[in-house]
Amino acid sequence: MPKKGGKKSGKLSRMTEEERLLYMQQKMMAEEEQNKKKEDMLMQFLKDKLGKEEQSSKINMSKLNVQWRAVLREAKAKELRKDIEILHQTFERVVDCKDNVIKSLIKDIDEAEEQYAHALRSHLQNIDQLLELQRERLDLLQEEYQQELETIQKEFDTERKLIIEQNEKETSYLQNVMLAMEQNTLESENEAKQEFQSMRDDIKNKNLEEKHSLRVILEGTVEDLWKQFQQALKNYTNATEDRKIAFEALKAKDEKSSEEIAYQMKKLQKIQEKITALRNKVASHARGSDEQNRQVRENKEVVHNQFQKLKGQMNQTRSADHSRLTTLTMQSNATLKELNRIIEKGEQILRLAEMCRKLETEEEKVLPFYPSSLSDAEKEEAERASMEQPSEQLAQLMLDYTALDQFWKRYNKVLLERWALDREKTVLSHDNQKLRVLLKQYLDGISVSNEILTQQNSLLILNNRSNLTQKVVLQVTVTDKRVQRPVHNVIEAAHVVSHSL
Repeated sequence: MPKKGGKKSGKLSRMTEEERLLYMQQKMMAEEEQNKKKEDMLMQFLKDKLGKEEQSSKINMSKLNVQWRAVLREAKAKELRKDIEILHQTFERVVDCKDNVIKSLIKDIDEAEEQYAHALRSHLQNIDQLLELQRERLDLLQEEYQQELETIQKEFDTERKLIIEQNEKETSYLQNVMLAMEQNTLESENEAKQEFQSMRDDIKNKNLEEKHSLRVILEGTVEDLWKQFQQALKNYTNATEDRKIAFEALKAKDEKSSEEIAYQMKKLQKIQEKITALRNKVASHARGSDEQNRQVRENKEVVHNQFQKLKGQMNQTRSADHSRLTTLTMQSNATLKELNRIIEKGEQILRLAEMCRKLETEEEKVLPFYPSSLSDAEKEEAERASMEQPSEQLAQLMLDYTALDQFWKRYNKVLLERWALDREKTVLSHDNQKLRVLLKQYLDGISVSNEILTQQNSLLILNNRSNLTQKVVLQVTVTDKRVQRPVHNVIEAAHVVSHSL
C-alpha cells in the first residue's frame, strides 16, 4: 500500500498542473459514477423487496378474506335457515288465508251467477212482452193499412167509371159534329164547282174572240217587226260577235256557279235544318237544365241550411268537448297527483313494513294475529250480523273495508303494545329518576367537597344541625363522570371485509 501511494504521489509529482486537474476530475467522475451505480442497485433492491412485500401482503389479505368469507357464510347460512323456516311458516299461513279468500270469492261468484241468471230471465221476459206488444201494434197498423187501401181502391174505381162515361159522351158528340161539318163542306164544294165551270166557259169564249181579232192585227205588225228585227239582228250580230263569245264563256261559268250555288244552298238548307234541330234541342235542354238548376239551387239551399245547422251543432259539441276535455285533463292531473301520492305512501308503508318485519319476534312472525276473545255464541252472533244486509249508508261503506280486518288487528295489537310500552317507559323513567336521586344522595354523602358542603345534604350534620331546609329534587345527569359508563368502540367484521376487498 505505501508503495502504491508512493507511486501515485510520484506520478502526481511528475504531472503538470493541468494534467493533475484533469486526473482529479476524471477520478471524481469515476467515483460519482460508482456511487450512482451503488444507489441504483440499492433502489432496485428496495423496489424488489417492496414488490415482494406487497405481493405477500396481497396473498395474506386474500387468505384472510377467504377465511372471513367462510365464517360469514356460516353465520349468514344460519340466519338464512332461520329466516327460511319463518318464511315457510308465514307462507303456509298466507296460503291458508288465500284459500279462505278464494273460497269466499267462489261463493260470491256463485251468488253473482245466480243473480245474473235471475236478471237474464227477467230481461228475456221483458223482451218477450215487448215483442208481443210490437206484433199487436204491427197487426193494428196492417189492418188500418188494408182499410185505407180498400177505400182508396173504391174511390179510384168510381172516378175511373165516371171518367170513362164522360169520355164516351164527348167522343160521340165530336163524331156527330164531324159528320155535320163534312156534309156542309160537300154541299158548299159542289156549288163552288158549278159556279167555277160557268164562269170558265164565259171567259173562254171571250178570250177566243179577242184572240182572233188580235191575231189579224198582230200578223201585219209582226211582219214589219220581223223585217226590222232581221236587219237589227244582222247589225247586232256583226257588232256583238266578240261579246257573244265572251257571253258564252260567262254563261258556262254562270251555269257552273249556279250549280255550285244550288249545291251550297242545299248544304246551307241542311245546315239550317240542323241548326234549327240543334236550337230546339238546346231549348229543350235549356228548359230541362233550368229545371235541374232550380232543383239544384233548392237542394243547395237546403243543404246549406243543414250545413249551417250541423256546423252550429258541431261548434257547440266542440266547445262542450273542449270544456269536458279541460275538466278531464284537470281531473286526470289531479288523479295522477293523488295516485302518485298514494304510491309514495304505499312505498313508504312497504318500507316501514320491511323495517318492522326485521324488528318482529319469531312469535309475531309465526302468529301475527291475536286470538279472538269472543265466545262461540258471540262469534255466531257476529257472523249472523255480518251476513245481514246493512241498511244505513255508513254500514254499507264499511263493507268495502272488510278486507282490512286482519290489518286493523295487527295495527291494534301494535298500538296496544305501544301504549303498554309507553306506560312501562313512564314507570321505569319514574323509577330511574328515584334511583338517580338516591344515588346522588349516596354519592354526596360519601364524598366531601366545597360544592357538596354548599349544597343541602341530609347526611351532613354540624353542631347537631343539618343544612337541609326544604325538600329539593336532585338529579344526576348522564354525562356526570361518577355515573358515566365506559364506551367501547366495536367494528363489525362485515365492515372490515367490505373495505378491505
